[in-house]
Amino acid sequence: MKWKRLLLLGALCACMGPVETAAKDAGQGIDSGSFGVFVNGHRVATETFTIKQGTGGTSTVDSQVKQEGSDSPGQNSQLQMSAGGDLIHYEWHDGASKAQLVVAPNDQFLLERITTTPGEKVAEHPFLMPLSTMVLDNNFFVQRELLAWRYLGSTCKQDSGRTQCPLTPAEFGVIVPQERSSMRVSLQLVGKEKVKIGSTDRDLLRVNLKDDSGEWAMWLDDQNMFKLVRILVASNNTEVLRD
Repeated sequence: MKWKRLLLLGALCACMGPVETAAKDAGQGIDSGSFGVFVNGHRVATETFTIKQGTGGTSTVDSQVKQEGSDSPGQNSQLQMSAGGDLIHYEWHDGASKAQLVVAPNDQFLLERITTTPGEKVAEHPFLMPLSTMVLDNNFFVQRELLAWRYLGSTCKQDSGRTQCPLTPAEFGVIVPQERSSMRVSLQLVGKEKVKIGSTDRDLLRVNLKDDSGEWAMWLDDQNMFKLVRILVASNNTEVLRD
């Protein structure tokens, strides 16, 4: 059965059979592109990202966020996950301040090491969270795509070409390394909606994400490998659109 045949990105997305062929044809590329970040209708930043699957199913997600009109090198991150969905390594750098952090397994839990100024002593922050915990760091929207894939792959099913999920929300534990915090988030399928993207009306799959900051509406293209197309955070007039 195609829906459950493929567990890409460490069981993040068991959503769609065609991904396997696409990944091989593209040299193990799963998704790549950029998201424009808009606040009150004005573009304020761009996130450029790639998601790749390596030998043995290990996945690597690279992302860079740059502010519009700024000469700063911006922020970049790299997330590595095992074929089983466990965190192998997460690293974040701020090109302006040179601050950096690394999260990696420490026995059965996770340990964060932070350097705010080059040359200073490294600070440590433990997360008493399992290795399967998702990273949901500040400013990196591709990580929301990964979380949506995990929700669809672990909770939902395909029936006659339709995505069906339980009526009750599914909860996941996540860490926010830049804030040195962890939290529980919930995801729930709303269903297909007609959404205007640019000048085109598109039928997209909506999933709502709730976390400590509020509610995020996410729209994914279930006809194109469930790629994330749009995010709307109505509470602060923020919209994220795939370029």
